[in-house]
Parts: sequence; structure tokens; C-alpha cells
Amino acid sequence: MPGALQRPAVVTRVSELIGRTPLLELAVTETGSRLLLKLEMYNPTGTAKIRMARAMIDAAEAAGELRPGGRIVESTSGNTGLGLAVVAAERGYTFTAVVDNHACADKLRGMRALGTELVHVVDDGTEELATAAREELAEEIARGQDNTVFTEQHNNPANGVGYFPVAHELAEALDGNLDVLIAAVGTGGALFGTARELHRITGGFTVIGVEPKGSIAFGGPAHDYYQSGTGTPEGAELGALVDFGLLDEGVKVGDIEAFATCRAVARTGLLIGGSAGGVVHEALTRLSALPPGSTMVALVNDGGEKYLDTVFDDDWMRERGLLSPEAEHEVDELLTKLRGNR
Repeated sequence: MPGALQRPAVVTRVSELIGRTPLLELAVTETGSRLLLKLEMYNPTGTAKIRMARAMIDAAEAAGELRPGGRIVESTSGNTGLGLAVVAAERGYTFTAVVDNHACADKLRGMRALGTELVHVVDDGTEELATAAREELAEEIARGQDNTVFTEQHNNPANGVGYFPVAHELAEALDGNLDVLIAAVGTGGALFGTARELHRITGGFTVIGVEPKGSIAFGGPAHDYYQSGTGTPEGAELGALVDFGLLDEGVKVGDIEAFATCRAVARTGLLIGGSAGGVVHEALTRLSALPPGSTMVALVNDGGEKYLDTVFDDDWMRERGLLSPEAEHEVDELLTKLRGNR
């Protein structure tokens, strides 16, 4: 395999294992177009967001805003917090995560196990997504405190920079042969950071962003959704990293379709996270319409292990009206057809 996809044999810090994640060919059309998944769950903490967590801390240190013994504060639905927790532990910082109960319980448990201080902006047991309230509280906690940084992932340029290595990994692995890049849009860092650097070094590809139905980045109507760590809920400001100048198309995928895709893909042997299910659903439905021989890459920003109590739990799904054997069957059939061409 290309050197960029090989991990070092021996490392001295967990963060040195970030990156060099593999590509999995999930599906191929009769005309030779293929869907490749960039499996970011092979990063430490099982998520892409540790890439930008490290980059934000690097930037704060370089600017002199964060010094030995300092404190990091962030509003997070889980995955960014897990990444910050790892890097903070390595470097001797205190980390305070402002969270709500929309986050999967395993993400909260993981942060706590890594030494994170959890502050719940809403602690009444509801699953309401409270992004705006979380941001306000995180800013308030950090305001005026010496050697304390609110990393503010939605508006931190280092977020996007943290994904530049993804572009280089893709360019090397594919020798520049990329036609479509598709990914979830939350903060915008993963898709637009990767796309910006890829355009600089290769160019000539289409960028497709995916958000949950109910999110407002690509227009309304706004309503609640269960895909976590993605989208822009009503009342939250669109992140500065969402770059419509780099976006060729923005689409919406509902929770039912996203989670049905997760469950269908699991039957191929791969567990992917809820928002990744939305991305893969959109990628699969449009793959056959691509010109012959095209290569589409979907960024799979986390794995499904954190969602065993939600997306992969029939009772949890049924209670929320999300369980759809029909939708799963449709994805199963599409996968069977496309995987038969490999």
C-alpha cells in the first residue's frame, strides 16, 4: 500500500496514530464506477474529529494562548470531545466538555474515562439537541480565565486545517483519480478542509455535502433529528467553515434512511455511525448515475460501535418511529446488486 496509508510500527503517543486511515471499496456499478469509504473510525477514539482536535490545540499553543497546565473548553456532541480529551491527557491540560444528552452515552462515558470534566447544559434527561446553549455556556466558562482556551470548533480555522492530511492521503492512494467527494456537513471542517486542500493539489472533482433533514445549512424546514455530530439545528449559527464556494451540491437525508443504511451496511461486516449512514445512503443512490469508471469517495467520520444502544437497538429505534424494515430492505437490495459487480 502507499506509504501514506501505513501506520508507524512503534509510537510513543496515542495521537501519533492519527491518520493514514484505509479506503474500503463498498460497491461497484456495471460500468465500473466505484464507491470507496474513507474509514476514519480507524483513528484513535474511532472518529475523524481527533484530527481537528489536535490541530486546534496545536494552533492555540502556537499562538501562546495555551501554556503548560492550561485548560481547554469545548461544546461537543461527543466525537470532538473524545479527540480533545486524548490530546489534553497527553499534554497535561485540563479539559472541560459542555454537553447535552443528545450525545450517545458511550461518548460521554469515554470522555469521562479520559479525565474530562463534563458540564451538562441540560441535565433533565431529555435528548434535546442544545447546540446554541452549549456554545454560550462554553464561552462563558472560558471568558476571562487565564491560560484557558475555548477552542470553538465551529469557527476555528484550525478545524479545517486538521483535515488537510486527509486530502494528501486520498491523493496518494488514488493517484489523483477522484471524481466525487461526499461527506456530512456539521462544522464543515471535514468536508471543506479536505476539499480545499484537494483542490489545491489535484482539482477536477465534485463536492457533495450531506446534512440531516431538519438541519438548516441547506435550507429548511427545521425540525428535530437524531443523527448526532452533524448538521446545523434551528437556533444555531452556521459555522464559518461551511464554504458554499467549494460546494457543488448540498443534500438532505432523513434519520430513517440514514439509520437503515447503517443497519444494512452492518450486514456486510462494517459498523458505521449514524451520520455516516446518511452519507453512504446518498452515495449509493447516485453511484449508478455517475459516468463509467468514476470514483466516489465517502468520508465515514465515525464507526458504529458508539451507537449500539441507539441506531442498532430495535427498541430504541421503534420507540422513536425510526425502525423501517422496508427501508433496510431497499438498501440491502441495492448493496447486493452493486457488490455483485466487484
